[in-house]
Formats: sequence, C-alpha cells, structure tokens
Amino acid sequence: MAGLLRSVVQRPPGTLHTMTKGVESLICTDWIRHKFTKSRIPDKVFQPSPEDHEKYGGDPQHPHKLHIVTRIKSTKRRPYWEKDVIKMLGLQKAHTPQVHKNIPSVNAKLKVVKHLIRIKPLRLPQGLPTEADMAHTCLKSTGELVVRWHLSPVGRGATEP
Repeated sequence: MAGLLRSVVQRPPGTLHTMTKGVESLICTDWIRHKFTKSRIPDKVFQPSPEDHEKYGGDPQHPHKLHIVTRIKSTKRRPYWEKDVIKMLGLQKAHTPQVHKNIPSVNAKLKVVKHLIRIKPLRLPQGLPTEADMAHTCLKSTGELVVRWHLSPVGRGATEP
C-alpha cells in the first residue's frame, strides 16, 4: 500500500473494477470543506483600540489582575471545541460568575468563546481581603468585591455620656 490508493468504482450492472491512483493527486485538498473548522479571524480584530478603553473604562498601562467571567448563552448547537473551553473555564452553569486571572493563556481561551460569555474586571475598592476576611466577602454584580466588616460589640460604659 506504500503510496498507493485503491478505489473501487462500480461499473454498469453488477461488475466492479479496481483503479489505482498515485498519492500525487491527493496532495491538493483545498476543495474539501470540513464540517467543523475554526474560524480564520485575523488577529487585528482582537487588538485593543483607544475607543475600547474609553468605552469600557479600562487603562492599558495598568490592566486589572482578575476577570469575572459569566456564561450568558447556551452551548447547545455549538462546536465541540467551544464546549471544551467552557468546561475548562468552569462555566458549565449559566449565570454563575467565575474569577480568572488576566493572563495570556486564559485570555486566549476567553477569545474563543467571547460570544457566549460576559467579562468584567474584578475591582477591589477595600483592597485585597486577608484569609480571615475571605468568608465575609460579597461579589456584587458590578464587579466589586466588598468585604463585610464585622463590628465587635463595645462595652456599655463606652457608649454612655
């Protein structure tokens, strides 16, 4: 079989004929349309523009460190590679936010499924919480991580005038 392809061609009623073709004819396969092909979108589409920074309030010199990613559309009737990326990002359940790092490897995955998700920066108005405060944090829908401060009760003598 080295370098040969045998194909069986059916001849008129009931007779079969075997033909042998060389591999040279199989090299040009531009005409084949594969059922599942990734789109060939140029990279310049994904390059940030100054209008984007003004529109979304981002600063290219000081980017945010974490993303809040939420799946807003279904993965039904989507290609297998988009379903795989959604599973890798932990977004199987819709409208459940996940926090991811703002690094190139994660951003490449987010770019593949950007039409199925919503990405917001994670803002920390009260600073990064400590390990003890992590149980008392709340993630707002606006992307702010708020630490609920626990107030300790003050003695009765301190509140009386």
